[in-house]
Amino acid sequence: MLYSQSRGQGPAVILLHGLFGMGDNLLMLARALSSDFQLHTLDLRNHGRSPWMNSMSFDEMAADVLAFMDQQGIVAADCVGHSLGGKVAMQLALNAPNRVRRLVVADIAPVDYASDHDQVFAALRQIDLSGVTSRGDVNKLLANYLEDEGVKQFLLKSLYRNENGDFAWRMNVDVLYQCYEQLRQGFTTRQQFNGPTLFIKGENSSYIQQQHQAAIERLFPNFQFKVIQGTGHWLHAEKPAVFNRLVQRFLLAH
Repeated sequence: MLYSQSRGQGPAVILLHGLFGMGDNLLMLARALSSDFQLHTLDLRNHGRSPWMNSMSFDEMAADVLAFMDQQGIVAADCVGHSLGGKVAMQLALNAPNRVRRLVVADIAPVDYASDHDQVFAALRQIDLSGVTSRGDVNKLLANYLEDEGVKQFLLKSLYRNENGDFAWRMNVDVLYQCYEQLRQGFTTRQQFNGPTLFIKGENSSYIQQQHQAAIERLFPNFQFKVIQGTGHWLHAEKPAVFNRLVQRFLLAH
């Protein structure tokens, strides 16, 4: 069963994080929505405190979320996903449209993507955590591969001390690497989700482009589109107040 944290009262909303992340990445959104909804922030398989598995197709990850909903007695929920979590949310809506009321997809489209995480994988797979004594030491090791301080701090959120007191990653790096090509793929299904759908793009991000509109329209015909100015791919962290307000207004309006 996926690890989850819940807060608030009202209609159920499920929050799904991106690659290398965990449910805590969407904590500010959960807090902003908790006066109107019951929020469930999930760790996807092979991330955070959720179980490690040897595979992670989108169908499997959507089934994980459905199993969580069944366990919690949630008949239908709104679903908000960022990046990889957005693809899982889209797959869930396509596979089980009767279980998703409204869908919010943050800075990802239902299309194939080129490989753009090679340096992150290089850092995670080649850094030796044995003998490391502080988070600062790990940050210095990451700096040998990554220049962006924001990316390094994002990865460090998944660093923890295990039961032996040694530093380790909460993400299953080997399986993420093995499944990465699969995670970059788009959707070829003929199914549609006709419920209200909101796509939110970071202005400076290339993850949603004009050429992706046809795929979005084909699968999610009842969609709206918003752009948050001056943000990149991590739009929910760069301008949380704007992002949270867009999501809240959309969910409350429908």
